[in-house]
This record gives sequence, C-alpha cells and structure tokens, in this order.
Amino acid sequence: MSAALQELEEQAYLTVMPRKVQDRTTARTTIACVIPAYNEEDTIAEVLTALLKQTRLPDVIHVVINNSDDETFYVAREFAGPHEHTYQDVTYRTEVFIHDIGVNKDKKVGALNYGFARVCDDFDYFLGVDGDTVLDKHAVEHLEEEILSDPRIGGISAIYTVAEPTARGFTAKFLTAGQRAQFAAFNMDNLLRGRNMAVLGGQCSILSMEALKNVMVDNRQSTPWVKDSEVEDSLLSLQIKNIGYATKISARARASVGGMDTLRSLDGQQVKWNYGAIDLMWPGQRSNTPGQPFHPNLRLRWSENISMVFNILTRISFIMLLAASLSINAYVFYPVWLIPPIVAVILNLRIGLSIRGKSARDIAFALLAVPAEIYLWLRMGHFVRAWTKFFTSNQTDNWAAQARAERGAGSAYLMPAIVFLVVGAGLIFTWLQLPIDLQSAILSIGWPVLYITTMVQTTFMLRKTFRSHRGFHA
Repeated sequence: MSAALQELEEQAYLTVMPRKVQDRTTARTTIACVIPAYNEEDTIAEVLTALLKQTRLPDVIHVVINNSDDETFYVAREFAGPHEHTYQDVTYRTEVFIHDIGVNKDKKVGALNYGFARVCDDFDYFLGVDGDTVLDKHAVEHLEEEILSDPRIGGISAIYTVAEPTARGFTAKFLTAGQRAQFAAFNMDNLLRGRNMAVLGGQCSILSMEALKNVMVDNRQSTPWVKDSEVEDSLLSLQIKNIGYATKISARARASVGGMDTLRSLDGQQVKWNYGAIDLMWPGQRSNTPGQPFHPNLRLRWSENISMVFNILTRISFIMLLAASLSINAYVFYPVWLIPPIVAVILNLRIGLSIRGKSARDIAFALLAVPAEIYLWLRMGHFVRAWTKFFTSNQTDNWAAQARAERGAGSAYLMPAIVFLVVGAGLIFTWLQLPIDLQSAILSIGWPVLYITTMVQTTFMLRKTFRSHRGFHA
C-alpha cells in the first residue's frame, strides 16, 4: 500500500477502529460482515448500499481491499463510519471500516483471514460477502434466523442468482442467461437434498465463529481459510462438515452476484472452479489437505462430473456417427431421436421457471434449445480443460489466470475448440481410409450403444423434470 493511501486510511478510518459497536436495542447475537474486494469499483457502492438497507444490519462491516489497481478504495471510503437503519420501529446500528491491504499474495484467502482476525473475538457469526454481490434486503435477517434455529448448523449459504448484465451485446446476455440457469440447477439440487449445501459459497454465507475456530484447531491451521485449494470456500465447507456441523443452503435468503460476460472470463472462472473441485475429489494428497473422494459434500460434485462425461460422450458420438453414416449414405432418421432434446427443453424450462425473478430471457433460453445446448458445449470445454490441467500436473495459478481473463487477456479458452477440430479432422481422414465393410460394422455397433446410453441419460433427465420442487425457488 502506498504511503498516501496508508495515511488516508489511518486518518479517516483507523482512528475509529478501537470503538466497539454499542447501543444495541436488545441483547442478541452479533454478526460481523467481511467483504474481500479486488477491483470492484463498479459494484462496491451498490453492495454496501444494499448491506446498509438490510432489515437486520450486520453489527460491523469490514471492506478488505486487496491487490486492486482501480478506484475501489476511493468509492468504498465514502461509506466509512457509523450508520443506522430503522425497520419496524427497531433501530439497528453498524459501523463500516475500509482497509486497503495492498499487494497480498494470498489474494481472496488473505483478505478473508485479515477480516477474520479483526472480528473473531468480539462477534458470534461471520458473514462473508463478495465485492460484487448485492443482498436482498431481508437476506441477513433470514440467514440469522436460520442459523440460530439449530446449533448443529455451522454455516448457511444464500440462494444466488446472476444479476442481469451491465455490458451490452448478445454475448453478455447469452452468457448471463446460461449462468442463471446453471446456478438455478445447482441451487435446486441442494435445496431438494434436505437443504444440505455442498459449498458455502463466498458470495454470501453466514458462518458460526465457533465452527471456524474449531476448524482451525482440528486442522492445525492458523487461519480458517487456507490456500490448499483453488476453491477455498469448498475446502472450508468440507472441514466444517468434518467436525460435525451441518452446511446448509438458505430457504429464503437471496443474493445477486456478478456474472462473467465474456467467453474468456467465463472460461477462467469455470476452469478454476472445476479444477479446485477435482483437487478435493481426487484420492491422494497434492497439497497439505488430502483429497476426500467419499466426503458427503462431494457427492453432488461426483454426480455433476459423471453427468458431464456422459454429455460429452453422447454428443461427440452422435456427431461422429451421423457424419459417418451420411458419408456412405447409410443414415436413416428415426423419430425416437427427438425424445432426448424434447425432454431436455422441458427440464431446462422447469429450471427457468424455478428462478425467483425470472425474466423473458430465462424462459427463451430454455425454450429455444439451441442457446442452452451451446452453453452446455462451453461448459464441456471448461470441464475438459480443468481435468487436462489436473492430470498433466499443470500447477498454474488459476486465480491469476481468471484475473487475466477478466481483463481480456489470454486465449486458452479457445483450446478445446482447436483440439476438437484437429481430432475431428484426424478421425475423418482415418474413416475415409477404412473399407466399407468395416465402416458398416462400426456403425452397426455404434448406433445401438449410443441409443442405449442416450435412453439412460433421458431417464435421469425425466426424473429431474418431474420431481417436486416442494415450493422452493432457485
């Protein structure tokens, strides 16, 4: 941090740091909110405004700016100091502190731990909110009510949806619709599994301070968050579960998160998420924390990965078999092949309708089929890239890679398409060299295998399509 910034912080904010928030209307539990912020000049004001309008204010808010080279500090400092908000004749008071910790090699993990160190001894609960996440006005109230309802709960995640894009253009709107559908499907899967949450996402989750301290003791850590995983929130969720606490998704608390509006940035984010999940799932130890393949929080992750493998196999097999059949005039269309895409559209529509605050774009994304299929192909590319990086032991900094992608740098997101085209060209050349008898034999085996596999997949889609949502909205 520069000397000028340090002086500003000391003069404007650190002078009020020793004061503990007082004058609460009733004796109650206390909540400290920590916001790690990296280059959030466009969103931090909206995030803080939403927090300061909550029906239940956090008792203190710490904005921890790290590695930023934009105006986040100057935007956020306008909110520094005491605030109060009255709701239903109850006045809540809070105080906002702004910290710019400059260059921080641990990035978001370091920012979270910095905030934790300042609140861990004086507050009962830790509310983590990302610097681009806008909370619904009842979110903190609902999270507090739910975590107080059962002492066995170690943390509760809000229900996230992706905010409408600020960037113009078809690509941003298309990617936002895809991410909204992806988040909705993930949320609904967790809601219908007894509200057991696989990941207490950093976007907006409330965590028991007692649980965090027990995680540190049980795992011999000096801080709750560690850099053993690309997905620090997933690792912490596993650790909380390991020591006997439940990890839940809220039934009511909602938050709107910033989405990725370019192919580069989406690739950077999704590859980091996938890579981190694989690292936690895979047996063995690649860092200080061993993989936990049979952990109950990872069952949904395994299900997602297996489902993605089948999606890749069936789609590539269909394209190859179709092209091969057409090349020797052996293709015969059967209407039964329309069943899987129709079921997929119905399932996507059901997911779209489950989104609270759904838009016409969400419904069109599902009904038109093609946008959802294209987005699935993008996700398949992210999936392949993540597994390839994992098996090649390519220990790159995926946080830095995502940051570069969000700045518009890098072309790694094109690699799956390039590999697909190269492999496809090789397969076409090989196919054309085969005798007609062998080509016919391959087709006679390939189509039935694909048919059976697709029907099994369709059965699982039907099961998801017709399950009861039990009043939940994603």
